[in-house]
Amino acid sequence: MSHDASSPDPSRCPLCGGDNRCAMEIERETGEQQPPCWCMSATFTPELFARIPAEARGQACICAACVGKALSRPV
Repeated sequence: MSHDASSPDPSRCPLCGGDNRCAMEIERETGEQQPPCWCMSATFTPELFARIPAEARGQACICAACVGKALSRPV
């Protein structure tokens, strides 16, 4: 599936550009049922969501590495 330069790639993290391994996106692209996505049990802070560029909000998932980094930062 191709994406134009102006729309975020749903398979890429909007923060680092890495593969987000979103099972829901993999299932949508392949039509093959996937196990529940890792993100369904992850903790996403409001501060992490605030870092997502406006054009990518609701379009692409944050990757596990970025979630882990955000959770390990001292408050």
